Amino acid sequence: MTLQQIHLFEMRRLEMLSNTIFGVAMTLLAYDLPKASSFAQAPDWHDVLRVYAQPVIALTISFVVAGLFWFSHHRRLAVAPEAGRGVVFLNLFFLLSIIILPVTNGLYGSYRLDGVVAVIYGFHLLAIAALNAVLWVLALRGRHDPQLLATALFPVCVFVLGTAMAFIEPRVAQYIWCLAFLAPFAGWLAARRSA
Repeated sequence: MTLQQIHLFEMRRLEMLSNTIFGVAMTLLAYDLPKASSFAQAPDWHDVLRVYAQPVIALTISFVVAGLFWFSHHRRLAVAPEAGRGVVFLNLFFLLSIIILPVTNGLYGSYRLDGVVAVIYGFHLLAIAALNAVLWVLALRGRHDPQLLATALFPVCVFVLGTAMAFIEPRVAQYIWCLAFLAPFAGWLAARRSA
């Protein structure tokens, strides 16, 4: 065993921690949904939409974003099963950004159309995507894999654009953020172009 191998961390341990963090964070997204006690009497369709529409839209965006980043995180750990201390700490910051997701999701679910709240939520999504992209760049060092790189970088571009739109028109930002779900398609296009 070389000295370099002694200082490497087995990422499968981080994988167990990340499964727990993602699972708890994704479950807590539903915590801020309105309770049935929000209604004084049995609600009609209009009441249900008025009370639940914004929080459910925010929950859906956040849940799918978290799910996609969970998938990306596990793929990245498979690509780079060992890493040094710096990459491990960067992964911990990435997981911290996931832990905070229920907080910004609750804020966004309550005040989705407010410009300040939409920008805060957008910056949070951008931070998650940027940390993920940096970790992918580090995992792919010395490898030529345009598909994985494009899949990691595409959400960063989308969240930059969506957050910029949140400054101007918060109502439109949510639709731009949803384009991040096309990241696998962007990776497929990058792979086709390089072939």
